Amino acid sequence: MKWIPKKPWRQKTGPVARKRAGGADSVQDTGTQKTLERILSKAGAGSRTQARSWIHAGQVEVNGKVIQNPDLWVDFKRDRILLDGKPLTKRRHIYILLYKPTGYITTFKDPEGRPTVYDLIKEIDQFVSPVGRLDLDTSGLLIMTNDTQFAERLTNPDHTVPKTYLLKCSTLLSDDALEQLRIGVELSDGPTRPADVRRVRDSGKYTHLEMTITEGRNRQVRRMLEAVGSKVLKLVRTQIGTVTFGDVKIGQWRELEPEELASLISPPAVNRARKQVQTTSFPTPTQT
Repeated sequence: MKWIPKKPWRQKTGPVARKRAGGADSVQDTGTQKTLERILSKAGAGSRTQARSWIHAGQVEVNGKVIQNPDLWVDFKRDRILLDGKPLTKRRHIYILLYKPTGYITTFKDPEGRPTVYDLIKEIDQFVSPVGRLDLDTSGLLIMTNDTQFAERLTNPDHTVPKTYLLKCSTLLSDDALEQLRIGVELSDGPTRPADVRRVRDSGKYTHLEMTITEGRNRQVRRMLEAVGSKVLKLVRTQIGTVTFGDVKIGQWRELEPEELASLISPPAVNRARKQVQTTSFPTPTQT
């Protein structure tokens, strides 16, 4: 009989383990159980990275005990959670629209010391996370919120929330190339969905396009252009669903209007009567 070594024992911290353990942590899975770091983040206290650091530093108590395991499952409704001695409470959901300039990254802190979008929203007294990302060299609309369910909905490709971009290509693109982009191109992580592509104008040796996609893959627009033999020289996100710049200036932000929020939560059918962007050049601070 062949001997099979046992797997090394690992401490279980999920809902089943909590139920078996008994005591204060013994609760039924009500659907409100999450890891401690996620509970802190979803309550709007800070990012998950910040939450882990607070937990490791002994700043978090659960039911009267200091907890230093960020992966412990807790129930927000049943367990008493303290952060720095104060009860953890869910904060008001806020939804902001930032006109991100180029040269800013969307992480909370950068080890290289580059500017981040958080430098532009210092007056907001709650932690908000970007909904999706815009890379360093891309400008335009960025939604930030502390409503994680809303963020997950917008970034879930199944919900097909359209995002519109203006881009300047490094070459003149043929009609055939535009048709390839519309139909879908093959990328390293699979074919893209059909896109709405409109030639804005050709100037000299460059083509300017407006493109609407319903996915949010890493650097997707840039990779799509590379797939048809060109490159992106300039990229601006001008619209998310039906939400546009409005009167927000570059580097500034505003809260989403109730009707804008409603349109993102319950958007109309697939090609959602999106407003056609009439811009014939890239937005500048004086044009927004």
